Amino acid sequence: MELRQLQYFVTVAQHGSFTRAAQLLHLTQPGVSSQIRQLERELGHPLLDRSGRTVRLTPAGEAVLPHARAALASAAAARRTAAEFGGLRRGHVRLGMVAGAALTPPSELGTFPGLATTLAAFRQEHPGIDFSLAEDTTAGMLAALREGRLDLAVIGLPTAASGRADDDGWTTLAGLTLHTVLEVPLVAACPEHHPLADVPAGPVPDGTACDADSHGTPGSGTDPLPVAALDGHALVSTPRGTGMRTALERALASAGASAAVGVEAAAPPQLAELAAHSLGVAVLPDPGTVPGLRVRPLAGPVPLVRIALAWPSERPAAPPTAALVSHLRTAYPGPAGPQASGATSTSAAGAVDAATAAPSPMCRSAAAPSSTSRSSGK
Repeated sequence: MELRQLQYFVTVAQHGSFTRAAQLLHLTQPGVSSQIRQLERELGHPLLDRSGRTVRLTPAGEAVLPHARAALASAAAARRTAAEFGGLRRGHVRLGMVAGAALTPPSELGTFPGLATTLAAFRQEHPGIDFSLAEDTTAGMLAALREGRLDLAVIGLPTAASGRADDDGWTTLAGLTLHTVLEVPLVAACPEHHPLADVPAGPVPDGTACDADSHGTPGSGTDPLPVAALDGHALVSTPRGTGMRTALERALASAGASAAVGVEAAAPPQLAELAAHSLGVAVLPDPGTVPGLRVRPLAGPVPLVRIALAWPSERPAAPPTAALVSHLRTAYPGPAGPQASGATSTSAAGAVDAATAAPSPMCRSAAAPSSTSRSSGK
């Protein structure tokens, strides 16, 4: 098996055409076809269905394609690493982030710089390292990390997600390293004339009530709203595959309710604007004061989203990526407090323990100030 055969296979699969693939690879079509047939003979299965006008993947081809992409990405990373150790002292980091992420924490968790400020400081320390930024959902970025299309990502996860086999959160995190930055509570942003804008708080399930001094948010003057009260109301949230939507659905399920999301948007500011136009109750990090909205903290349980850095643990990081990871971990020590430089990063299996090492902000953060609105939970 040769890397060029994998490259030919991936290119044909991506474009569904031997002719187009040959053009892009600057090769002849018979040459591309011959190399892929050699690959198929070695693997013992046909990878491409050539019977139609468009070339399609066979079931075996669909299974092999992610591994082929990962192998090509690893080979490219090896070349970059060798060049950097050879004295080039240059590199490129592909960084993904959830829409609107600025990594601004609730005030009780401390203060640290926004993402743009942190990247600017990194660039000053490493002027030869470039980086590209891409926005996507958490699910999309997890796939990109596995396939080698991203080196590092800022993701939003339901707080229970760890990747362990017994985890009832997301189980797609195995093979990734996580470094928790902060935990963000979600609130209900109701149109000012919505029935839930002034509904009494009501009872909260045992074991989930917040402390008495945590009731109410600055500027809202309302008690926490039980999550179960959202049942039956039209909601505004991020799409499926985002940490914010998963946290909402998990909290509703825990309260015996279900989500009725009628409108979806990519980022918290869009959710708040849609809710202000009476398209539903937005569940999002506290947006602060928004004309036309009444913000209600949620309880029973409080939906929490964990913002974390994620990068592959099954392949070594290239020096530029390792340098940026170190810089970001120093700038964003996480809920557990400052971490020693060079300390072992939190693995996916232990991320929950690291996230809860400090006193839980679950109740205290239910009334978090509007600074949380600048952190996306996607």
